[in-house]
Amino acid sequence: MRTWLVAFAVALTAVSDARGEETAPYAFDIPPWFASTFLDFREDVDDAARDGRRLLVYFGQDGCPYCKQLMTANFSQRTIVEKTRRSFVAIALNLWGDREVTWIDGRVMTEKELARLLNVQFTPTLLFFDEKGAVVVRLNGYSPPQRFEAVLDYVAGRLERKELLAEYLGRSARAPASPRLHDEPFFLRPPYDLRRKGKKPLAVLFETIDCSACDELHREGFRRDEVLAQVKRIDVARFALGARTELTTPAGGKTNAEAWARELNVTYAPTVIFFDDSGSEVFRTEAYLRPFHFAASFAYVTSGAYRAEPSFQRYLQARAGEMRARGERVELWQ
Repeated sequence: MRTWLVAFAVALTAVSDARGEETAPYAFDIPPWFASTFLDFREDVDDAARDGRRLLVYFGQDGCPYCKQLMTANFSQRTIVEKTRRSFVAIALNLWGDREVTWIDGRVMTEKELARLLNVQFTPTLLFFDEKGAVVVRLNGYSPPQRFEAVLDYVAGRLERKELLAEYLGRSARAPASPRLHDEPFFLRPPYDLRRKGKKPLAVLFETIDCSACDELHREGFRRDEVLAQVKRIDVARFALGARTELTTPAGGKTNAEAWARELNVTYAPTVIFFDDSGSEVFRTEAYLRPFHFAASFAYVTSGAYRAEPSFQRYLQARAGEMRARGERVELWQ
């Protein structure tokens, strides 16, 4: 097996400035136990199944702090590595790569074309396949070790046949966290009529109690000036997963928070789903985000940049470049 140097990320590849091309930060090696194959996923699914394993496909890009965290925090833990190697064939793809891959339906394309086909907006993005080539779990972004290990257990145990991932994680991936939801002064108050009617864009936050990532979102994300500046340009509604809170959706439907979360396929807390001023979903975040990326996700919608640039990755590159050109420091993990 060969190791190919690739770093990945929810953020930045090398960005040009007045001094020329910068070296991408956070470069690191993919673990040597990742498989080197012909990237024909039909064959890879079959080969994994013959060994009693499942296929795991990992998208990343150069300069990724989240992928570095996955490698250095998650894949540095013996139990996680042993479970992954025992139960999965892991393959790494480059979000911007040109290697030829064959998708499950036989279509041949490059890595970056496959990323576009699958609408990969975050790195790392991980796809877990069953024995028939169906994606049974997709992780859009970084998952901390305890939650990631629980996902491995869920997929390796074929538990998708018995219960939803969100239900399993709620029972199996708990970390010490607040037993109460945090409140913010800018959250919309009931009655929750989320129809836009030409109003501001809308951000809908789904979270839950006993959620350490939710605690951090309020402790750090919603305390940053750059985030609060964006919050003034958008309405923000918060709902608890599993709550029966009544609401009117942006499309005008009458429902409750629990049912709507299921309809929207919300499986991670916190998840933020963005709707434009016409009430259409245009973007979502459903992973652990540090303040730079959290603020950028709001700006991506409030500025209307998503209309001209469908790739959040390219938007991040441009945003960071503009900040550096103004002499501002770009901190990806602070």
